[in-house]
Amino acid sequence: MEGLNLVSTFAEFKDQKNIDRATMMGVLEEVFLSQLKKMYSENSDFDIIINIDKGDLQIFWNREVVEEVSDPMTEISFEEANKIDEYDLGEECSVEIKLSDFGRRGILNLRQSLSGRIMDIEKANLYNKYSTKVGDLFVGEVYQVWKREVVLRDDEGNDLILPKEEQIPGDFFRKGDTVRTIIKEVKFNNNTPVIILSRTSTDFLARLFEQEVAEIFEGLITIKKIVRIPGERAKVAVESYDERIDPVGACVGVRGSRIHSIVRELRNENIDVIPWTNNKSLLITRALSPAKISSMTFNEEAKQVNVYLKPSEVSLAVGKGGSNINLAGELVGYKLEIYRDDDGLEPEEDVLLTEFSDEIDTWIIEQLQKIGCDTAKSVLALSVEDIVKRADLEEETAIEVQRILRAEFEE
Repeated sequence: MEGLNLVSTFAEFKDQKNIDRATMMGVLEEVFLSQLKKMYSENSDFDIIINIDKGDLQIFWNREVVEEVSDPMTEISFEEANKIDEYDLGEECSVEIKLSDFGRRGILNLRQSLSGRIMDIEKANLYNKYSTKVGDLFVGEVYQVWKREVVLRDDEGNDLILPKEEQIPGDFFRKGDTVRTIIKEVKFNNNTPVIILSRTSTDFLARLFEQEVAEIFEGLITIKKIVRIPGERAKVAVESYDERIDPVGACVGVRGSRIHSIVRELRNENIDVIPWTNNKSLLITRALSPAKISSMTFNEEAKQVNVYLKPSEVSLAVGKGGSNINLAGELVGYKLEIYRDDDGLEPEEDVLLTEFSDEIDTWIIEQLQKIGCDTAKSVLALSVEDIVKRADLEEETAIEVQRILRAEFEE
């Protein structure tokens, strides 16, 4: 009966923790065999028969029938064997071992070993389940709300953690609420897997767009880059592989139907959807919208762009607390510095490169435009080496282009 209870207990545990039958059988056999080896000998041979469904357990100790015993752990005398049943020399004699033979301490060790092994399997299963889902959306129910974190539970009763720093400012949860998050990482803490969730990650915003915009989910529109200040503002650069599809229009939806559901999920975070381009000047112009840029100059060495605007446009470009200018710079990969037109360089003093088409070949102008140089002063702000390397021009050509442009301002 004691053996029956022991096996039945862990059979039920197996069902509760979703451990497959084969794995549970292997664990039981391994734990029992380990305990038997301690009680008898490492060389002893045992057959362990377990029926988890019925809770049955049988253990047989196998020894060779010999005339004279040299190792009692692997051999049994002919005389003793025939007291059990009829055996011939050289045959294998099997003797059933009852669980009571383990003794109280042995049974306690078995229970502890089984519990430990089951817990290890449970932890490994949990880690394997979620480590492959990092970056995926997770929808769970709030189980507990603490000051520094919120605990969510999945359908199998596993706890997942949403730390305070991964929550959007303004998030407020109560027990039983259904919350959408992203699986940010899975790590071990004291040998226990911990699943960390996030609502501030840029990947979370990307997954929301994939859910709401069918063209993104189907691969017709690609999200090139996302930058955000959670709960405040975000910029999403998108590109369409089908000329017939307007990437911005598709993401926003009819009368903003698609974007509004995302904005609500993010606590009214202001989301700017921008058409992607490899032209840095144009991308900066789009990223700083609705502000209208008068001109800009690039400093590639410092990865900085000086942006010149009319005084009335500066506040639009900067945004609340500098959010617009900071996110725009993060999106394009440059530090953006704002200058008023009346703070030094007047935009009227600069000249578009296209104005020099009578002196500079069109293909050279196009090469310079590809690296974000649309004006004369943006080219003059670069060194000859930078122009040669980035625009793929000959050194003599770069020197001549700068000579022509410089002459314009020396007159």
